Amino acid sequence: MLVLSRKAGERLMIGPNIVVTVLEVRGNVVKLGCVAPVEVPIYREEVKRRLNDQQEVRASESPFFAECA
Repeated sequence: MLVLSRKAGERLMIGPNIVVTVLEVRGNVVKLGCVAPVEVPIYREEVKRRLNDQQEVRASESPFFAECA
């Protein structure tokens, strides 16, 4: 894991076309802004986990799941 210190207004470049900007720091909350190509999905971790869990449930309910397992 790469650990960086950034101040409000400073940026982090990920590859050639993803920019993360520190917008605000208040206590232990950091507000970030992300700019990325439309084909790069950006999720909060808890939202991505929930989406993955929903996809697993749908797959397990599929009649084809038992055949593939």
